Amino acid sequence: MKKILLFTISMQLISATAHAMHISEGLLPLNWALFWFMAAAPFVALGVRQLNNLAKTDLAMKPLVGLMAAVVFIVSCMPIPVPTAGTCSHPCGTGIAAILVGPLVSIVISAVALLLQALFLAHGGLSTLGADIISMGVAGSFAGWLIFRGLRKISVNLAVAAFFGGLFTDWATYLTTSMELAAGIRGTAPFWPLAAKIVLAFIPTQLPLGILEGAMTAGMVTLLQRKRPDLLVKMRVLKESEVAHA
Repeated sequence: MKKILLFTISMQLISATAHAMHISEGLLPLNWALFWFMAAAPFVALGVRQLNNLAKTDLAMKPLVGLMAAVVFIVSCMPIPVPTAGTCSHPCGTGIAAILVGPLVSIVISAVALLLQALFLAHGGLSTLGADIISMGVAGSFAGWLIFRGLRKISVNLAVAAFFGGLFTDWATYLTTSMELAAGIRGTAPFWPLAAKIVLAFIPTQLPLGILEGAMTAGMVTLLQRKRPDLLVKMRVLKESEVAHA
């Protein structure tokens, strides 16, 4: 009976958060909320330092980052109906940010977008901001960037590499969110069984949504390749020889 009750509560919590990937205000205990803040702080600090260093040599960097922050803010506010789950969720947008400006700067972008959403849209919360930065900013950005760079190193097509970068950005974000939720709400229950149940609860939503995010990321990168290949060269996404060859 205790296990059934715990499972029911966890599914209700996931159902509440499925409308918005960000963990809602007050959902995490104080000790876990503080832990995730402390875990996120070094990444944000490193991202700010890298952004400042890049801006010293390129005056266009901060406007570009501002544009990327707007993209991430809008994309991660975009509700997508998922009939199989009977609910809505949304993509993250951090895949394209990580591909263009790198994972550390993408974390800063995510932190700004998440803060604005928590303050003005009740999308996520201030107490859970650290956890949301870790999931969408850190895990999502590094997963997407590593997959994209790894595929490009073995000469995978730009659009295909971007697709899988966006796909794994989304899936890594939700996997990390599942781990954070399980750690925060489990009480005295075993961690891994609850974490597995939360992951399973997300699958009907995030499986198709990850594919959608991959397609969106590939579309954005392909559009830039056609319209502004010089920008992709500048961001070290493409080599000059690839642009000349095209």
